[in-house]
Amino acid sequence: MEASSMTKRKGLDRREFVTTAGTAALAAALGPTILIRRAQKTLKIIQWSHFVPAYDVWFDRYAKDWGTAKGVEVTVDHIALADLTTRANAEVAAQQGHDLFQFLSPPGAFEPQVLDMTDVVRDAERQNGPLIDLCKRSTYNPVTRKWFGFSDNYVPDPGDYLKSIWTEVGMPNGPVTWEDLVTAAPQIKAKHPEIQIPIGIGMSQELDSNMAARAMLWSFDGSIQDANENVVLKSDQALEALTFGARLFKVGMTPAVFSWNAASNNQALNARQTGYILNSISAYRTAQDNKLPVADDIFFVPALKGPRGTGWASEHVMGIYAIWKFAQSPDVAKQFLLDLVAHYRDAVTGSKFYNFPSFPGS
Repeated sequence: MEASSMTKRKGLDRREFVTTAGTAALAAALGPTILIRRAQKTLKIIQWSHFVPAYDVWFDRYAKDWGTAKGVEVTVDHIALADLTTRANAEVAAQQGHDLFQFLSPPGAFEPQVLDMTDVVRDAERQNGPLIDLCKRSTYNPVTRKWFGFSDNYVPDPGDYLKSIWTEVGMPNGPVTWEDLVTAAPQIKAKHPEIQIPIGIGMSQELDSNMAARAMLWSFDGSIQDANENVVLKSDQALEALTFGARLFKVGMTPAVFSWNAASNNQALNARQTGYILNSISAYRTAQDNKLPVADDIFFVPALKGPRGTGWASEHVMGIYAIWKFAQSPDVAKQFLLDLVAHYRDAVTGSKFYNFPSFPGS
């Protein structure tokens, strides 16, 4: 009776007393509760500052939205094309850096430092259809049987010419052969003394010059290697291409082309300081974006033909992602690539049709 009267004096009935006492005993047994928040996943990406700035805007927004949807904190860094290899070497030396590193040419030299992308390529082909052969040859090593990169895009390399200038020299549809460049160059100089480099093809150690040299070599039926990977650069065809290149330089260029960088030919065309370049559509897009009158005068031609009718062009650049062995989030990086390819129609339009999909079915 005394216990009963005590519980009533404190305003508790028997049921409330038992419940309260039981809860207190359980709390004492468990001790204080600590809430541990799971660390958010991260993804660090580095790639070039695109020649069509609109693509960087699209990509950064896409990456941010993808991260929000997946619960991943995504950071994207952009650097100049010329700095990519230097930065890659620095990250390898430090064994730390980004999860996804985008190269613009096959990164075969870094194969020992990157993960095998076999599973990513396999899943991407299941979802989007086959990878084009050019991109496979640029990212797969048949000797080691390792996919050392994953290509999301490649960029064609047509000839860009100023139609008004070529019309004046009797070629309104632009050049068709490499010899047409030699024929037209002195005529362009004669009609336009202000144009000192009528044929704007670089001859320096940079990406665009290398692409032009390969296109010239191939169109003269030469090559660096044969089908069995034997070096065959010392050939009559290669010598013929070299001799032609010297002729072209004498009639259509100045020594300035020996120090050009990857942007020089674009700048020359848009300033009307040259009449022809080998490039992607970036010069044209830049002229459009900056509302330059020259944009309406820029037209395009396919690969020029050599002396026996062979016409080949190199791809301009090829986007190839690698995942370092020291990446902090390799699985997240792989999923990002698969989802990016699945949305590549948007990427193409975001680049203003500069990027072409490595998986055409996407």
